[in-house]
Amino acid sequence: MLKTICVKTNNESISEYLLEELEYFDFEDIFVSCYKFKIYTNVIIHYVGKNVDLFLNKVSTLLSYLVIDFYEPLLIQNLINTNYFYFSTEDKKEIYNLCLTNVDLSNSISMLNSISNSFYKYFLDNRYAILDGFVNFKLSDYIKELDTIVDMCVNKFIIDREYSEFINLLKTYIKTSPCVSGVIHLIYGNQKSILLDSSKNNIEFSDDLINNKYLSDISFSSNDLALNSLLTLLPKKLYIHLIDKEDDFINMLKLIFSDRVFICSDCDLCNIYKNKKIIINHKV
Repeated sequence: MLKTICVKTNNESISEYLLEELEYFDFEDIFVSCYKFKIYTNVIIHYVGKNVDLFLNKVSTLLSYLVIDFYEPLLIQNLINTNYFYFSTEDKKEIYNLCLTNVDLSNSISMLNSISNSFYKYFLDNRYAILDGFVNFKLSDYIKELDTIVDMCVNKFIIDREYSEFINLLKTYIKTSPCVSGVIHLIYGNQKSILLDSSKNNIEFSDDLINNKYLSDISFSSNDLALNSLLTLLPKKLYIHLIDKEDDFINMLKLIFSDRVFICSDCDLCNIYKNKKIIINHKV
């Protein structure tokens, strides 16, 4: 049974890529030829074997990888420029790079399968495909997946930028305000905080959050209350005693208080709380 597929492109890099991949194509009974007519280079694949279904699946998979390699970066750029044209050039570059790093393995497999299925169904009834037109008009499901990733990355970009601005605001506040306390100890474990003064006495968290403009959100967790208290106490040195491991909150404190922070995980105070496995649950 003879089955012929013709892939048309005016991109020399794509035609070279396709010919090179077909040269090492792990499939028997195929013959490849290449001709240039007018504006398109035509890569023609003849199959003379009996398993047409397997042939179509393998060619469709090959073309799906081609789309990911050559078209995906352009599609992402087009989605950003179309839907988020109001961002600056630099912002769009950051969003673009964020998109590339967020197309993870699971997304890639899903999108490869979507593209491959579209090629397979198309070549059941058609002999040739103009790649540019096929990608733009036949891969709507794939483009929707990309659009979702772009939206997610834009949201992450905005949140990260607001977080950075928030951190910079607090750093400026810390640097320009005189120290109120000498040494403060923060015992941290299980995502909960205990504050102790220089004499190791417990410091109660302030519940007056209504007029505090430095809080990151309004969830009023134990960590929010601890941050609020630290911004009021303004310690010259902040000793953080880790009962388990660092997390985003500890990293934030390190950014805000910078060289005032000292991390500890094996002093007498650390071991007391590790041995007792006690973390005070403040009411929030």
